[in-house]
Amino acid sequence: MLQPILTIDLTSGKIDSFIVPPDWERAYLGGASLAARLLYATLTPDLEPLAAESPLLFLNGPLSGTLGPTVGRYVICGRSPATGIWAEANCGGFWGPELRFAGWDGIWITGRAERPVYLWVNGGQVEVRDAAEAWGQDTYQTQETVKRQVSAPGARVACIGPAGENGVLFSGIFCDHGRAAARTGLGAVMGSKKLKAIAVRGNGKIPLADAAAYNVIRSEANRALKSDNQSRVLNELGTSGVTDYADYLGSMPKMYYALGEISDVDKVSGMTMAETILTGKSACHGCVIACGRVVDIGNGKQKGPEYESIVGLGPNIMIRDLPAIVRLMDLCDRYGMDSISTGNVIGLALHLFDRGLISEKDTDGTILKWGDEATAAKLIHMIAAREGFGDRMAQGSKRFGEHFNAEEEAVQVNGLEVAYHDPRSVTGMALAYATSPRGACHNQSDYFFVDWGQAEEAVGLKFFERQVGAEKSANVAIHQNWRTVFNSIVMCIFANIPPQTQVDLINAANGFDWRVEDMLKCGERGWNLKRAINNRLGLTRANDKLPKGLLEPMPNGGSAGYKIPLDEMLEAYYEARGWDKVTGKPSKEKLLELGMEEVASDLWG
Repeated sequence: MLQPILTIDLTSGKIDSFIVPPDWERAYLGGASLAARLLYATLTPDLEPLAAESPLLFLNGPLSGTLGPTVGRYVICGRSPATGIWAEANCGGFWGPELRFAGWDGIWITGRAERPVYLWVNGGQVEVRDAAEAWGQDTYQTQETVKRQVSAPGARVACIGPAGENGVLFSGIFCDHGRAAARTGLGAVMGSKKLKAIAVRGNGKIPLADAAAYNVIRSEANRALKSDNQSRVLNELGTSGVTDYADYLGSMPKMYYALGEISDVDKVSGMTMAETILTGKSACHGCVIACGRVVDIGNGKQKGPEYESIVGLGPNIMIRDLPAIVRLMDLCDRYGMDSISTGNVIGLALHLFDRGLISEKDTDGTILKWGDEATAAKLIHMIAAREGFGDRMAQGSKRFGEHFNAEEEAVQVNGLEVAYHDPRSVTGMALAYATSPRGACHNQSDYFFVDWGQAEEAVGLKFFERQVGAEKSANVAIHQNWRTVFNSIVMCIFANIPPQTQVDLINAANGFDWRVEDMLKCGERGWNLKRAINNRLGLTRANDKLPKGLLEPMPNGGSAGYKIPLDEMLEAYYEARGWDKVTGKPSKEKLLELGMEEVASDLWG
């Protein structure tokens, strides 16, 4: 059961609320899919992502903050300044639940303040406050400054760092123990609005249709989740627990996706972290997995890296030293930048320099070296400040490559940098990257887990060998629909929760009478709505592609010699999706089948 959404126009200072229509809640549930429905009328081609009227929507799901299994999460959505299409970032921690305790399920922000401000949401009391002291501070400093100013024990703060203030196109929004809504550049949108932070505090109860039934289901689900094998690995080793296996299969990229095998990768594994620098664990609100790492590299306890940061700021740029990776990741977090994109664009710079496509003349005299922490740190500083050569890098790998007539060298899809799961090893990720609504994304479908054998039969998933093509296309579509439900609930994708348990939780919380089929249909509806938004913003079938670097066979490692049959996979995928094979749009018949008459009319007349 959803609560009102707080609406704020920073230009006029008007503060109001919005009640979600019940039929929208039943059709899209919450989280990112509901955000797409709420923003559907707004996200048009003439809307510039960094314009004052561009929306920034923070939204919870119907289970957020209920102590259900891994549901201490929220999403932030809008139009990406990096890609120009649908923007969606997912975040854990405690901020989302606190907003629900304050009586709000979301904050819908438009407009632009005349000077730096932050929002203070204290239950039903909402203030726009001066942020002069915090402007220019890093994300950790900002949280402490704002907490001190609001002087409310238990307040939670989501904020941007200097990168968001400076419009870095892969800047994110950060809260709590380094938790980040990092992808698609929404930190730059927040910075363009002169909005430094949002502090929230509440002490209300979250509404549930059948609280007694819900509490029984969520308690049983948490007990089962805590003893699940994947949960136990994540608890002991964090997400970096997969590094050794990913390396063995060739799905961990090295040297900017050019190599499948290098020496000493075990030095950055989750096991090595546990044996050397790990001092504790951290968890999001109510989470029994606790995959977060707390480490000490000689200067006190701090956030430890997860898989994406380890690979992106490690083997991807040929660094194999955990303390160095921790320091580089800490810089990204403090400046407020997505570590996936940061590692990718640094890797591209090294790649271009190595091949003579750029020189010291382009890099302000800096010699770019593989495997050198000082080089990477210097580039991070330059990117965050948009200083010299760093200003080019701050625009993301697509624009960076374009500037040097080397766009084809950039490992990105639709302007979003590819994450660190190489599709030449796990081919389901080829479709996941090529068709994701926000560009190359591993969270819209972490299909590599299915390719590793984790197929959930209850939602219709089958197991296929990790290096096969078109025969798994329909399977990828099913998995995308299911993960869209996770991003609507909002539930962490690390949670092995049986689909029927998910349905039971949704029904008890919302008063629905869904079956698993209804839940998956909701996911399919959300996926198609985001696709329709992107089609209206100019995306066509031609956008569903992979960069050159991923289509060339890997020279070594567990995926050596394999070439992805992407064209055949896409053909089968469109067939399974019910999408028009010429335009790449959802067919009118498919949209009508999903009850999306307005969207069908907009796309097809």
